Amino acid sequence: MDKVLRTLKDEKMYIETIFREKDDTGEYLYWYSIQGEGGMNVEQSDQEIDKKHLEYWYECIDEDYTAVAMIPENIRNEME
Repeated sequence: MDKVLRTLKDEKMYIETIFREKDDTGEYLYWYSIQGEGGMNVEQSDQEIDKKHLEYWYECIDEDYTAVAMIPENIRNEME
């Protein structure tokens, strides 16, 4: 976790949370993040932990699902 937390500053990642759900049909992970503008893209990182993250992402994450972020304008302004 320490290695992960050290990468967040360069990404301007303010919050990153993963929820896990298991049921009769399988296991699901839900990923939620709040990230500011202009942060380093995780794909540009040289950190080993980020390389592992991407390896998992490409193998397991279905990008066809829609995401909606509802963040009040005053908070979004602080994230830039």
